[in-house]
Amino acid sequence: MSMHLRSALMLGAAMAAMPALSLAAPMTTGAEPTVDSVIVTAAPNPEDPAVVSAARKRLSETPGAVSVISAESYANRFALALDDVLRDAPGVYAQRKWGGDIRISIRGSGIGNANHNRGLLLAQDGVPLNEADGYGDSQIADPLLARYTEVYRGGNALRFGGALLGGAVNMVTPTGKNAGFENRVRIDGGSFGYLRQNLAVARHFGDWDVYAAATNQRSQGWRSQSQQNIQFGALNIGRSFGEDREIRLIINGSSIKQEIPGALTRAQFDADPRQVAAGNYANDQGRDQRGVRTSLRTTWRLSDSTVFEGAVYGVWKDLDHPIFQVIDQESRNWGAFGRLDWDGRLGGLRADGYAGAWLRTGDLDSNFYVNVKGARGAPTSRSLQNADAIDLFAEGRLFVADRLAVVGGATWGSAKRDYRSFAVPGQPATFNLEASKEYDWLAPRIGLLWENEGGEQVFGNLTRSVEPPNFSSMSPTNVGFAPVEAQKAWTAEIGTRGRRGPLTWDLTFYRAWLDGELLQYTQGQNGVPASTFNADETVHQGIEAALDWQATSRIRLRQTWTWSDFRFKGDVQYGDNRLPIVPEHFYRAELRYQDPRGWFLAPSVEWSASEQWVDFKNTTKAPSYAILNLGAGWAVNDKVAIFMDARNLTDEDYVSNVQAQITAAAASAAYWPGDGRSVFGGVTVSF
Repeated sequence: MSMHLRSALMLGAAMAAMPALSLAAPMTTGAEPTVDSVIVTAAPNPEDPAVVSAARKRLSETPGAVSVISAESYANRFALALDDVLRDAPGVYAQRKWGGDIRISIRGSGIGNANHNRGLLLAQDGVPLNEADGYGDSQIADPLLARYTEVYRGGNALRFGGALLGGAVNMVTPTGKNAGFENRVRIDGGSFGYLRQNLAVARHFGDWDVYAAATNQRSQGWRSQSQQNIQFGALNIGRSFGEDREIRLIINGSSIKQEIPGALTRAQFDADPRQVAAGNYANDQGRDQRGVRTSLRTTWRLSDSTVFEGAVYGVWKDLDHPIFQVIDQESRNWGAFGRLDWDGRLGGLRADGYAGAWLRTGDLDSNFYVNVKGARGAPTSRSLQNADAIDLFAEGRLFVADRLAVVGGATWGSAKRDYRSFAVPGQPATFNLEASKEYDWLAPRIGLLWENEGGEQVFGNLTRSVEPPNFSSMSPTNVGFAPVEAQKAWTAEIGTRGRRGPLTWDLTFYRAWLDGELLQYTQGQNGVPASTFNADETVHQGIEAALDWQATSRIRLRQTWTWSDFRFKGDVQYGDNRLPIVPEHFYRAELRYQDPRGWFLAPSVEWSASEQWVDFKNTTKAPSYAILNLGAGWAVNDKVAIFMDARNLTDEDYVSNVQAQITAAAASAAYWPGDGRSVFGGVTVSF
């Protein structure tokens, strides 16, 4: 750990960055109608739970694309992982490969990665699910342990301190004040041997409140070699010292055991999409990990105009991962973040803003072994990986007119990567090496935000993003790090959001000019030695659209459409070819009938309307598809609710995900099959 970072961490939360929880009055439960829209508008909907309305209002101050997803939006349907949470958020590509392994990309972030998350901050209560170098997984996020989820697309995540192309997704743990119940039991299950139990309690007494919950889930999976055995837990204890003054301890834990069925060749997919990749079965490939995340955080009003939010946190994770080799890793990450929010006047004009810092460090012990049918064989490598990073940031709004605000901000960041490998018996002595690299950057941001009296908004901004490569992208070799540099981009966006009569909308157009985009392909193809490279110039542009239509008091149509145009720009090898992975057009719609007697019926469609490119040379595509689903439920009374969720009603064989290739040869295992027809159901009892 560097000296300046160690000193900063000793200061605790006094100088650090990311938002803490917004507190509000408890919500009510029962058969009353709830609005589960993810669209942010400046005017809170009176039917929203108070804590979610407060979050929507806070995010509506952002001059760019943001969303809020309440727990109510998926309370009465199957929600196994983050793809189920994020499905109605415009502009978010979240598709399952298997089990809880989800590819999540916003505006093309990390699309070249074969596995894991990159270019997007995933967090819970501001505590990163990513490692300190930005590498991360989504499996450790339990949808049932979130009160609501914030989505900041692109540079609109500046309040988190980073400057990533994709932005941030932050899940917020319930408190004893806002959970909406004192006791809750949920049991759901269905196809493929799926069974889950969730128990949660929430209490509020005097100045103290506590929320505690646990989830246990098992599944055999649609494909062979897909079994899962997962447990999650959360504890949130708070002590209030008056309005906007509290201290809170939050602990999250997870134990995840998953088998990996593997991607298929196109011929294998066409013959039998349920089959397992031969190598995955022979080597019993899987992913077992345990982890604990702990944060001590505070919200403290310093004056009528200034509030401080900050925390210190620590994360421990142990990974046993038999794949092409057995990967045995243990990591420890620590950090401190804090932010000062100010609201007042500047030069006689209304103004507000925030400033803060985020400091983090992490170390990872990594050991590789020969995979002997899932067990450890002879050691092949041993290394230590250490990452340090600092982000200082600020943003302010100045209302130059009653309804028009000028927005400006910037983040300064610095990141360091230290790598050391050790000699292993039987391996080349050149594997004993040390390497180190540092990155720093300044990422400015400017924008405009206009809002009328009805809360309808028009916004625009221009933001710089910078992403230093993580250890996986840097691929240490016997001569040091691979020659990859930080990915940089300028992103411009314009948009509008609001509610008028029965319509609620969110529409954003963006264009990002990238320099040195980090793209990853299957190692060893065409004699290319590295798995990650910097492209010259690429362009990501698209439209993120959501439209809710409350046709009658009982009928609502929800729609989201994302247009994604990601391509090279005059590349010497690939010309203006499109980038693989994300389909050009992706559409979702749900038509919901809500009966006043408490039951509902909700048919829906997921339509990947464009074929997906599989390779950079644009020779092969995965087919487009349309999946029909049907949801139904009944609020029996104010304590008991039941639901049914039927998916892929036509039992269509479809490719839900692909892995990028240079040229997609016939033998390329690049296709992840989507699940076949399935039916799930559940019951929730709150009391």
